[in-house]
Amino acid sequence: MGGNEYHGKVALVTGAANGLGAGIARRLADGGARVVVADVDTALAQAVADEIGGVFVECDVRDPDHNRAAVEVATAEFGGLDVACLNAGVVTGAAGFDAARYREVVATNLDGVVHGIEAVRPALRARGGGDVVVMASMAGLVPMPFDPVYGATKAAVVNYVRSCAPLVASEGIRITALCPGFTDTAIIDGFRDVIRELDLAVLDVSDVVTAFESVLASSSAGECWYVVPGQPSAPMAFATPPGMAGAN
Repeated sequence: MGGNEYHGKVALVTGAANGLGAGIARRLADGGARVVVADVDTALAQAVADEIGGVFVECDVRDPDHNRAAVEVATAEFGGLDVACLNAGVVTGAAGFDAARYREVVATNLDGVVHGIEAVRPALRARGGGDVVVMASMAGLVPMPFDPVYGATKAAVVNYVRSCAPLVASEGIRITALCPGFTDTAIIDGFRDVIRELDLAVLDVSDVVTAFESVLASSSAGECWYVVPGQPSAPMAFATPPGMAGAN
C-alpha cells in the first residue's frame, strides 16, 4: 500500500509509539503525510519517527502544555497541521478500585482528548480547517465489565466528540470518533484469557487503520464510527430520547 493520498498534509498522532498509533502514523506517512509522532515512550516513539521519516516529540497528553508543545513542533518542523489523531489511552489493568490509577486513566483517556482538541484547534483553523479523529472504543458504546473505568472514559469521549463537533464546524474542523472493538495490541493483554474464553473476535491493527482512512475520506463530523470484525466500519446510529427531537 502507498500513494499520495496525504501528500502535503501534516499529521500529529498521539500514543504513536506502538499499536494503533504506530499503525496510523505509518499509514499516513506511507500516503505522503509528514507526521509528528507523540508519546511518553521516547525510545519506541523515536524509532517509529525514524522509520517513517517523521519527527518525535515527547508528549504526556494529560498535560495541556505538552499538547501545545506537540502542535508547536508540527508547525515549526512542517509549517502547520492538517490532521490530528488523538489516540493515547490506557486501561486500569488491575482488579478492584485504585484511586490513583482511576485518576491516571481519566486524565489520559478523557483529559487528554479535551486538552488535545484545544491544542490542535488554532493550528487547524490557521490552515483553513482540518480533521481530528479521536480514538474512542466500543467500550464507550456498550457496557465494559472487564474495566468499568475505561468504559466510562470512552463513553465520555464519545459524547464529548458529538458535543464539540458542531462548535468547530464553522472553522472547517471535523471532529470524529473511531470506536474499535478488541484489537490485537498490548492494551488488551490483561483481558486476553477472558476474550478467548468468551470466543470474541479480535481486530487486526490494519482493520482499524482502514477504518481511520474511511473516516478521513468521508464528510463525517460529530459521528462515532464503530469498528467490529467482519463488517465495514460505519457511523453509529444513536437513538433520540423522547422529547429531544431536533436537539442533535
